[in-house]
Amino acid sequence: MTVDALTDVAGLRVGHATRIGDGWLTGTTVVLAPEGGAIAAVDVRGGGPGTKETDALDPRNLVQKVEAVVLTGGSAYGLDSASGVMAWLEERGRGVRVGPDPAHVVPVVPAACVFDLGRGGDFRARPDASTGRAAVEAADASEPGAPVREGCVGAGTGATIGRIKGGVGTASAVLESGITVAALVVANAAGSAMEPETGALYGELLRGRTTLPSVEAHEAARRRLAEAAARNAPPPLNTTLAVVATDAELTRAQAQKLAGTAHDGIARAVRPVHLLNDGDTVFALATGARPLAAESPLALNEVLAAGADLVTRAIVRAVRAAEPVDGPGGMWPSYGELYGGV
Repeated sequence: MTVDALTDVAGLRVGHATRIGDGWLTGTTVVLAPEGGAIAAVDVRGGGPGTKETDALDPRNLVQKVEAVVLTGGSAYGLDSASGVMAWLEERGRGVRVGPDPAHVVPVVPAACVFDLGRGGDFRARPDASTGRAAVEAADASEPGAPVREGCVGAGTGATIGRIKGGVGTASAVLESGITVAALVVANAAGSAMEPETGALYGELLRGRTTLPSVEAHEAARRRLAEAAARNAPPPLNTTLAVVATDAELTRAQAQKLAGTAHDGIARAVRPVHLLNDGDTVFALATGARPLAAESPLALNEVLAAGADLVTRAIVRAVRAAEPVDGPGGMWPSYGELYGGV
């Protein structure tokens, strides 16, 4: 049984830590790998990234596997949440062995952040090490294959996409080969998820959607968005983050290719992308439970194609799951508020 989420890749768990109220509108999301880690890679294409330990994932470098990936709000300040995850892993002896004692480990925890500073009203309200620990503890406490909460949770708590509320979304698919591919995104883009002439979501138009919002609904939505834009400060920085995972047995170079092609999924759902004020970053994880077809040098292609498709679908789900925000830090309508069930 699948739950259409990143956790459909056996062994992966997801935990959120969310802070809302009293100036807070932010959080952290942790993807916890099976004990022993997963092959990992990254591809960064935004012009304003905030990341940690991404150089360690270069296939030319030493580290082979990672135990967790951290996605967080708080811009560069929020990267401190990764230290809480590192401490939790160290306590359990999980990480790169660097000494004769099994406790002598250095957990390599890649992390990336989105800009959400001040969206709850307090510029200094941002994730720290305790937030990261809370998120990894939530991941560890979850059941294998558990559903993943979407919308305004974890790193998506303060996310916005264009002029509407963003958030966390996830999706998965089982390929004809039996390989599972899945994605989790934090949709927080400077670009828009909506086609400007109709209000339809780009990611749904690409999937053959035929029902468009009514002209009246779209005109009302445009008025509401103009009202929100007049109240909010111009969005200074944004970022879309994603983790694309598979149970296929990939090399580190193949995982990096998966991270790169998954950016196509962002480009299909958000326009424009990869701007100087975005930090768009995609991580790839491979647990290695299922070998690729050895007789086919192009066997990776179906995984690459699925990864991009699932990122698009996860962004659509993030936008549809988001809830509106109207507080001291600004006002961001949700897509559902603007267009209902269309």
